[in-house]
Amino acid sequence: QNVLQMNAINSNYADPNNLKFEEIKILGVVQEITSVTVSPNNVMENSTLNISYNPVEKVAHITGLQLELGKSYTVKWTQQPSFNGRFNCYPGPNPTQEKCEQLGCVWEQVTSNSDIPPCYYSSDNAYSVDKIEYTSSGLSANLTLNSVKTRANENLTMPIGTLRLEVKYHLNHMLQFKIYDYQNARYEVPVPLNLPNSPTSTDKERLYEVSVQKKPFGIQVRRKSTGTVIWDSQLPTFTFSDMFIQISTRLASQYIYGFGETEHTMFRRNMSWHTWGMFTRDQPPTYKLNSYGYQPFYMALEEDGNAHGVLLLNSNAMDVTFQPTPALTYRTTGGILDFYMVLGPTPELVVQEYTSLIGRPVMPPYWSLGFQLCRYGYRNDSEISQLVEDMKAARIPYDVQYVDIDHMERQLDFTIGTRFAGLPSLINRIKEEGMRFIIILDPAISGNETNYPTFSRGVQNNVFIKWPNTDDIIYSKVWPFLPNVQVDESLPEQTQIERYGAHAAFPDFFRNSTVEWWKREILEFYNNPTNPSRSVKFDGLWIDMNEPAAFLNGAIGGCRNDLLNMPPYIPHLGYRSDGLTVKTPCMEGQQYLPDGTPVRHYDVHSLYGWSQTKPTLE
Repeated sequence: QNVLQMNAINSNYADPNNLKFEEIKILGVVQEITSVTVSPNNVMENSTLNISYNPVEKVAHITGLQLELGKSYTVKWTQQPSFNGRFNCYPGPNPTQEKCEQLGCVWEQVTSNSDIPPCYYSSDNAYSVDKIEYTSSGLSANLTLNSVKTRANENLTMPIGTLRLEVKYHLNHMLQFKIYDYQNARYEVPVPLNLPNSPTSTDKERLYEVSVQKKPFGIQVRRKSTGTVIWDSQLPTFTFSDMFIQISTRLASQYIYGFGETEHTMFRRNMSWHTWGMFTRDQPPTYKLNSYGYQPFYMALEEDGNAHGVLLLNSNAMDVTFQPTPALTYRTTGGILDFYMVLGPTPELVVQEYTSLIGRPVMPPYWSLGFQLCRYGYRNDSEISQLVEDMKAARIPYDVQYVDIDHMERQLDFTIGTRFAGLPSLINRIKEEGMRFIIILDPAISGNETNYPTFSRGVQNNVFIKWPNTDDIIYSKVWPFLPNVQVDESLPEQTQIERYGAHAAFPDFFRNSTVEWWKREILEFYNNPTNPSRSVKFDGLWIDMNEPAAFLNGAIGGCRNDLLNMPPYIPHLGYRSDGLTVKTPCMEGQQYLPDGTPVRHYDVHSLYGWSQTKPTLE
């Protein structure tokens, strides 16, 4: 390998024009060539050569050669050691050679770069394709596990033996492919998408074509107009088990945008190794996306300027690893693989097509585009009133004022503290001047109050998340502290929480009864039919802490299902050694979808903010 042997079979001819080979192009070079040697008749000669490399086309171009006709030459080249094509075989913490080789993978550490995985795949994935059925609107097939190739799964459940692949050509610019266990029901994201009742694409007008590699399994999506492969999962990483699913794809380019808020966005030419964890959290871990929710979506710019977007509809804890192949790997702790691709072909069209699929953003009211002022720690309503006057006197543009949890009685939702007794009239006054007012609401509800209608009505309407197979509410600690106690503020914060924190219950906003309860509590606070002078005429609601956040890990007394709270694979979330319950409730919490289907908090945790937002908006 890496040798070009040129043998002159008949060397009796002397070329009068002294013709020479001056350049060579080598196709299919996956790593950059760093040096070239030329040996006429097996004798190495010193020569000055120029080497260029196109990593996109995988072509090396060697110039400066002087290879005379009629002579034999050996051209050898060495390539830069490439680690870009390594796919991590042991993504968990603390990999070792022993653990790696138990998985049937290769162990080779690269001390110069700790991001490069020392344990990587060297063989194909263990699935093959059986019985592909084609229709005018897609295809379907079974994926069968080759038990001989099944790797040991240290602490992981065994791969599922037979899976189902379904590809649907929904629209000329949009397709879906889905991989799931068709023999056993599994959790699927209960968020509806805007899909046609039946596919409406045509073979002639489609922007894409799909091919399936049979053995080993792989799926490839190609843009018809250019031939660019925009998805290629014929890679060794694919596995699908009860609590660990992994799939990788090569990317059409290194220009990737997405997976996170502004500070996490990627739009780069030289993609490096990096992993993003996706699981809603309160405390910011090392790798994190949006605190209150996430959308596993990216947009890619192809080398010719075309754009496409990819959504993985999966709400379980996951991480996504980028590597400079360029490629990415999804790893998730449950659910199914349900991908949607939009073909643009411009970035603007990708955004339009994507938001058409998931739903357009809510049109904000005009006043919300104005100047807004908010902070935690207002001492009383007089301070806010004075602030309003000071802002006007200073002629600072000022359209919206907020209050944080300070305005509540001991941080209890739908209450007004004694220091903010004048808040209703203050809100009315500043609204008369053309301003707007926003208050905060947190989801957790205290269960330690002697007279707290919000909690009492919640219990009556069965709105709180409970332990599975019981009628017992799962309690953690958030706001507030216990009533009628003197808090020793000299103690460390965590000690104060453990000693004085009240029992906090978490509403299950998927339940129909919870939706009605929440709306009623909001309306009663707004209108206060028993005492209209205490009605709070807010213009907007700021819903916070709905990761959902807690001030201790799990529940009071601890969680009860070790497997769900510390699953076989913990994504890169910053607190991998502590499992999934860092500052959030237990994963075994029982929730119910609107149709009554039971779901585990483990599966819908990252949809909690979304589930609260919907009824709040309504």
